[in-house]
Amino acid sequence: MAFKPANNIQDLQYFGEFGGVNPSISDSSTYTFLSAKTMFDTFEGNADGCYLYSRHSSPSNLYLGEALAAMEGTETATVTASGMGAITPVIMQLCHAGDHVVSSRTIYGGTYAFLKNFAPKLSINTTFVDITKLDAVEAAITKNTKVLYCETVSNPLLEVADIRGLSELAKKYNLQLVVDNTFSPLSISPAKLGADVVIHSLTKFINGSSDTVGGVICGTQEFIDTLRNVNDGACMLLGATMDSLRAASILKNLRTLHIRMQQHSKNAQYLAEKFENDGLKTVYPGLQSHPSHKTFKNMMNDKYGYGGMLTIDVGSLDKANTLMEMMQDKNLGYLAVSLGFYKTLFSAPGTSTSSEIPEEEQQDMGLSDGLIRFSIGLDADIERTYNMMHTCMKVLHIL
Repeated sequence: MAFKPANNIQDLQYFGEFGGVNPSISDSSTYTFLSAKTMFDTFEGNADGCYLYSRHSSPSNLYLGEALAAMEGTETATVTASGMGAITPVIMQLCHAGDHVVSSRTIYGGTYAFLKNFAPKLSINTTFVDITKLDAVEAAITKNTKVLYCETVSNPLLEVADIRGLSELAKKYNLQLVVDNTFSPLSISPAKLGADVVIHSLTKFINGSSDTVGGVICGTQEFIDTLRNVNDGACMLLGATMDSLRAASILKNLRTLHIRMQQHSKNAQYLAEKFENDGLKTVYPGLQSHPSHKTFKNMMNDKYGYGGMLTIDVGSLDKANTLMEMMQDKNLGYLAVSLGFYKTLFSAPGTSTSSEIPEEEQQDMGLSDGLIRFSIGLDADIERTYNMMHTCMKVLHIL
């Protein structure tokens, strides 16, 4: 039976303090108390419903967190100032000096740089593996391993992680499975498949308007409480706090996510099939030619499709850059990083969002110079979009 997480968002009911259909925005950095004892109790975490200081929590942030937890099917969630502001505290909370992480080799460049270059300063080391090969994942686990880390659909190669299989490994070795679900909100629900912690960059599909950055960590109440602990909580002490105005804005956009994801997926499926029929090397989880098409299909919530991300390989960086510039000139989208916007966004990840990964490692994982990553937009006439893209490719002798 397919899960329908959007229905859980739909069923949430918030009222503003004056009866508004949107909750009031808590535009305060600090909060007053009627007694000194209540302030003390709040510091100790023993005054439910009281607010102390907005780095700890605020009503606006808690409203958004509750909605995102309902979407992912977790007990609760905490929001952060960026996607990296969600990823880094989770790793630092779960790992101590001497601990080890097993991570997918194809992940967002910023995450890769943190695990490869920064975490070793804390004596936390990472082994990068092909996440689609469970035997390779298991072989990389050591007695010091604490975390399995992956993206549901990897950035930028669109490899698909077998969340159920990884969850079984995590349970077998008493590890925490942490899944970045940024590329596939609603399409896949990692927590329902066995993930312990689910992360999103809210900047992308969930917000959908490319006007703010944000992140979220979805998990158990116990784990989120540890992140917020005033003595040793990574979210609390590192200070990557989301602004209340931004939280309120993202909450409003979240309400249309289920509609937007259906259109992103529909358009991406159409273009992927057309590109593949044209003979382009096309990668999209919705294509039967995708190595993990069946894995995605067995995990997905059917209603939301295979997501809005696809890649094509046009053979060289020069051709990729020229094509992207031409498509932007023809108003087919923007030459820009990020994803989830109403317009199609495209970039060459090897020289942008994955540039932190050394060239030899890019080659080993199959990230070629000519690869273009597309975040497909909400075009109402996707056939016209394809025809114009096709013309651009013919002009450049890509087809």
